[in-house]
Amino acid sequence: MLVLGLDPSLTQFGWALHDDTQEGVDRCPARGRFKTPSKMLFIDRYCHMRESLRELVQTHQPDCIGIEYPVFNDLWSEGMYGLFLYSCEALRDEGVDVVFFSPMQVKVHARLSLGRPKGWKMLKGDMVDAAKEDCGGKGRWNHNEADAYLVARTAARFWRLFKGLLTADDLTEPERKQFLKIHTYTRGKKAGLTERKGIMFRESERFFRWSEISRRPHGDDKEDHHQED
Repeated sequence: MLVLGLDPSLTQFGWALHDDTQEGVDRCPARGRFKTPSKMLFIDRYCHMRESLRELVQTHQPDCIGIEYPVFNDLWSEGMYGLFLYSCEALRDEGVDVVFFSPMQVKVHARLSLGRPKGWKMLKGDMVDAAKEDCGGKGRWNHNEADAYLVARTAARFWRLFKGLLTADDLTEPERKQFLKIHTYTRGKKAGLTERKGIMFRESERFFRWSEISRRPHGDDKEDHHQED
C-alpha cells in the first residue's frame, strides 16, 4: 500500500510517501517540502499550498493519505487551522481517503519503534531517527519530512486494518488503543454507557472516504436547496 503522509506548515509543509510492501530505503520512494515566504500575502500562501498538494497527489497517486491535524488548547493556531482546512479541501477534491492523527499520537508509535522508555519526550531528532530507522538508517532527513513519513506509516496501519488486511491481534497496544478503543463507564451518571472512541468508529470526524463521495462542481448546490410547496 502506498500512503502519503502530510505534516502541514506554512513555512515548510512536509510530505513523504510510505510503501509498506518494500524494505529499507525503498519504503520511502519520495519525500519533500512545500515552502512559502512569510512576506507572501496570506491568502496566496494558502492557495499555493492547496494547489501544490493537489499536484502532489496527482503525481504520485497514493492509495490513501494520513495528515496531522491542528492541536488545541495552548498549542492552538488560527494559521495552522486555516492551512489544515485548505489541505482538506485539496484532498476532498482529489477524492483520496484520509485519516487524521494528532502529533502526540504519531509520536507514541515513533517512540515504540525506537524502543524509547514510556514517558520519553520525543523531540525533532528522535522523530528523524525513527524515520531513518524504518528506512534502513540511511540518508539525511529534514524533521518535517520525517514527521510526514511517520504519519504515513501510522496511516498505513490504520487503512490496512480498515480494509481487513490486519486484525486487532496484529496491532501494537498503542494502535489498538487509538484505532479500536471502546470504553464502558462503570460509575457515575454514565454508568453502563459504552462509548466507541477509537478512530475506526469515527468516520466523517477522524477519517473520510472521499474516494466514494461523488463531487459536484464548486457552486453547484442545487441538490441542497429545499423548495417550498
